[in-house]
Amino acid sequence: QMVASNIGNAFPKIWQDTMSVLQDQCPAKDFSVVKSIIESEYGKPLSEVFSSFEEDTIGAASIGQVHRATLVDGSPVVVKVMYPEVERLFRGDVRTIKMFAQVAQPVHVPNLEEIEKQFMTEFDYRKEAKQMANVRINLIKGGLAGGPTKLCAVPKPYLDICTKRVLVMEELKGEKLAVGLEKDMERHARELKNRGITKQGPSAREYGQYIKFLDGQRRLSNAGFLLYNLTLGWIPGMPWKNTLDKSVLPINHAKMVDDLIYIHGHEVLVDGYFNGDPHPGNILLLGTKSGESQLGLIDYGQVKKLTKEDRIRMCHLILALANDDRNEIIRLMKEAGYKSEKMDENTIYLYAKVSYDEDNDDLTGGKHIQLFMEDLQSRDPILEVPKNFIMVGRTSIMLRGLAHALHQSRSVAKLWKPIAEKVLQNEGGED
Repeated sequence: QMVASNIGNAFPKIWQDTMSVLQDQCPAKDFSVVKSIIESEYGKPLSEVFSSFEEDTIGAASIGQVHRATLVDGSPVVVKVMYPEVERLFRGDVRTIKMFAQVAQPVHVPNLEEIEKQFMTEFDYRKEAKQMANVRINLIKGGLAGGPTKLCAVPKPYLDICTKRVLVMEELKGEKLAVGLEKDMERHARELKNRGITKQGPSAREYGQYIKFLDGQRRLSNAGFLLYNLTLGWIPGMPWKNTLDKSVLPINHAKMVDDLIYIHGHEVLVDGYFNGDPHPGNILLLGTKSGESQLGLIDYGQVKKLTKEDRIRMCHLILALANDDRNEIIRLMKEAGYKSEKMDENTIYLYAKVSYDEDNDDLTGGKHIQLFMEDLQSRDPILEVPKNFIMVGRTSIMLRGLAHALHQSRSVAKLWKPIAEKVLQNEGGED
């Protein structure tokens, strides 16, 4: 999943292409197996819980698959069903990887242990459902979710009918964000190229101006269509002209990326309760038909909780990274628990920048993050990393990977800076 998620940036692209099917395109199990799991979990026939259940899957990942269904009360839902054997297999795989890392690359052992701990909630859908509900409540409280005009939507889980291996939640209708934005880019590629937009995508403001211009053209065309329909359109044999809705307008890619990173910044710095696995298969693009695009965030199997002390320290680190304050970055990294053989300050600075903030050619020399991190390790072997921030770094790298793929490279620290400033203003720097 980690290789598949970084979209050719943290790992070589051939690795990402090979592993991407693990997100939601794995071979699905026969419906008879799924039905057996569900009925075993509920202790009753499937028909007593669902009035209808589609046998074809919406998607299948490495630990289970997803189906559309309707509850007996008529509510449309999606149902995630976990394969019984995956927990045993996963534990065995992680044990093998850890044994290898202890011998070959011990620096990765703390990361593997933290990821293993977070992954354990993936194998109990009751915990995932509660985590989804908590994140949903937090984002609604923060004004980021809770309606079609908000930045995002998180599905409501049906907690009373979720079990260890069955998760039932409302369906968010959309497609994967990366797929939807790539399609949109292809639709408008010629015009964007004519406007000088090539390797790096336009900013949210530039996109907004372009969309406003096209919307003016759309309105003008619609006025002409209406005039035609009210005059010539009434003549027998003359074709009727349909007006254009907002779905013909391009999506503001830059704003979607900014919103996605901002939402996760709120989860990390304000709530201290965040999704540590924001890979592309977990992020949907909603509302494109109405012209009001919105993010759909659908998987909360790996939620990390931070203490207030952790949040405050991360806020200070984000400000230091955003301001490129090398001395403060190094001080805070040492305070958070970073240790290496030589404690080389330039290595500490580069590790923090690439882990939590940004990766660009100036920082990495054009190398993939994975290769760059290996270079840092060879220069000054890392003994310990800030354990409480491992999942924050993972989240930052995943979000940046998606942004790179959409030609929207970002500094996470700069987007999180206003959030960090507000948290420190409201909560101070001490417990």
